[in-house]
Amino acid sequence: MAFETTIPTVHNGSFFGLAHAVTDATIVFLPVPWDATTSYGGGAALGPEAILQASYQLDWYDSDVPNAWEIGHGTLPINPDILSLNRDTREVAQKVIRHLENREKRFTSTPDISTGSIRHHVTQANRASQHLNNWVYQQTKSLLAQQKLIGLVGGDHSCPHGYLQALAETTDSFGILQIDAHADLIEAYEGFTHSHASIMYNTLQLPQVSHLVQVGIRAVGDDEMYRATQDSRITMFPDWQLKASAYEGITWASQCAKIINQLPNQVYISFDIDGLSPMFCPHTGTPVPGGLTFSAAVYLIQQLQQAGKRIIGFDLCEVAPGPTDQWDGNVGARLLYKLANLMYLSQTTAA
Repeated sequence: MAFETTIPTVHNGSFFGLAHAVTDATIVFLPVPWDATTSYGGGAALGPEAILQASYQLDWYDSDVPNAWEIGHGTLPINPDILSLNRDTREVAQKVIRHLENREKRFTSTPDISTGSIRHHVTQANRASQHLNNWVYQQTKSLLAQQKLIGLVGGDHSCPHGYLQALAETTDSFGILQIDAHADLIEAYEGFTHSHASIMYNTLQLPQVSHLVQVGIRAVGDDEMYRATQDSRITMFPDWQLKASAYEGITWASQCAKIINQLPNQVYISFDIDGLSPMFCPHTGTPVPGGLTFSAAVYLIQQLQQAGKRIIGFDLCEVAPGPTDQWDGNVGARLLYKLANLMYLSQTTAA
């Protein structure tokens, strides 16, 4: 398909206005509008639409892949049934979260979610989350069978678990580069098996995941730190360590080389937007001071590709739109384009 690059992008329901048919596309974007069990700030379910709308104003030139618009980017539509299920499940999950918050305010040491209506609500939310995982799994399994490269667009950070399950069935072994403010190593956070705070705990149950390299972590619990030190597959580069190294004169290029050295040849990128400084994602659900700049994050991924690593897939999660502008969606769209194009480029440069 030929594109005219000198006229305004058509708002056609496809990211960046690049409306390749999914059957013909090389890269397929799968939007997942889900944030049912998030307990602090919501809005990530609206992330795919926010990124989509902001993406129409991007220029298509990419310095790494100058003719990127010719790759073949396809977009699956935002599923209204998933949006509806998310709304219903969020109402149920909020009852559990309010119960926990009220018990904590009364200084109860261990809030109880195992009895009565609260237990029922937890079960309902977990069933819905499992349905979401199954849907993502089926969508991505089908696309992988068609030899598509997939970029999953969340949604909260629980969204990619089904995708990772599908990848694990087609890839003997792979590592994960996680860019995030949070370690996400909590088992069943607030009782929700597939909480956004549990994505990496759940993912590490897949034996095909050989390495988890976490970059930018700066909000982490004691149990998570213990788990990270006890599991030899996990290497953490917390934000405080990265910043201290920079202040001591160690270049970002050197730090990136150290990060990349911990990863195997096949790498999945899991990018939570809150891994960036909040100046780039002010409305994300759980912002944390510190973090990477946009340019630093892109440089890391560029170096990953240039090191000969093959990017086998990625997700971009936790983008939430602001009430009055497109800034969060704008940043998300630019990051999505870069992730997709570098994933494509890595297929030809992998060692």
